Amino acid sequence: MLERNGMGQSLIVEDRGGGVRIIRMNRPDKLNALNTELTQALLDALVEADTASEVRAVVLAGEGRGFCAGADLSEFKDLTPEHQHRVLERADLTCRLQSQLQRLSKPIVSAVQGAAVGGGAGLAISCDMMVAGSDLKFGYPELKHGIVPALVMTGLQRQLGRKAAFEMISLGRLIGAEEAKALGLVNRIAAPEAVVDAALEIAEAWAKASPMAMAATKSLFYRVADLPFDAAMAAGRDINALMRGFREREE
Repeated sequence: MLERNGMGQSLIVEDRGGGVRIIRMNRPDKLNALNTELTQALLDALVEADTASEVRAVVLAGEGRGFCAGADLSEFKDLTPEHQHRVLERADLTCRLQSQLQRLSKPIVSAVQGAAVGGGAGLAISCDMMVAGSDLKFGYPELKHGIVPALVMTGLQRQLGRKAAFEMISLGRLIGAEEAKALGLVNRIAAPEAVVDAALEIAEAWAKASPMAMAATKSLFYRVADLPFDAAMAAGRDINALMRGFREREE
């Protein structure tokens, strides 16, 4: 299934069977840089996957030699103080996309080859797991372009901690797959041409689980991360009590 918009191809959405859906960003000539059209199309595809009963797990990938080069800087000429409504609309769209990955009830794994920088880095690590190609170039170079990594900062800080996250965003250094894995940002490393296959192995394993139990597990996982210990345990107790009904509802 190929999704298009008024500006041409933006996404390739493919159902692999067994409950797995692959969503590929499809601007390879721009290293899948996120212009408004691609950002909206990707958000729409994620929302649709979340509501599709046949989808149990999602793989997010990028066509070509890079995963995602972040925001398409060519659009910035129109995002100026004189067009404040455009600035706010674009920022809101980016915020909704970066937030949707964690809010997705289905588990999602990123298959990341080559460049994953700025907003692309944010997308990669916002997925529940990440498979990186051995050619990974990962980082946040926004300050080098005179802009702030505002909408990717929260996710990075929560995954890395303050000191390591500030080093990454303030120095703008790109890191490779091995360093990213050592920092806990990457789950597995594969050859660049094998990242999607490696991600599919994860997604196919997820798809075998009870959809209700998986959705509850993902929701609770992120919920307890932001709660004090006693409140987190109480949330876990509530889900534990509800577990007894999962199998009965699915049969």
